[in-house]
Amino acid sequence: MDENVVLCVSNAYEKKFYLDEAFQGLPQSIKDELKIMCVLFTEDVGGILKLVFDEEGTLQIETECDENDLLYDDIGSGLLVKKMQRDKEELFRSLEMFFKVFYLGLDEED
Repeated sequence: MDENVVLCVSNAYEKKFYLDEAFQGLPQSIKDELKIMCVLFTEDVGGILKLVFDEEGTLQIETECDENDLLYDDIGSGLLVKKMQRDKEELFRSLEMFFKVFYLGLDEED
C-alpha cells in the first residue's frame, strides 16, 4: 500500500458525509459514532474533515477549507482535532487495529 486510505469524510460545504464502502462491514454503532463525530465537527468549525489511514495503518485526522471561506475557524479546528484525539482515543486505536489486521494483513501482536 503506497497511499492513504480514506475511512470517512464530512463536508460542511455540501452537507454530506461519506464512509468508504470498504468499511461498510464495521458495526453499525461504530459507523454511527463516526458519522455523528465528523458531522458535528464540520458543523462547528466548517470546512472538510477526513479520517484517513496512512501506510502504517495509523489513523490521521485531516482538515481543509475552501480558500474563500472566511467563516472557517482554523484555530477552533486545531483545538477540536486535539479534543477529538483525546476523547476518541479508544475508538481510534480499535479502528487502527481493525485496519492493520484486515487490510494490511498484520497479526494482532504486530
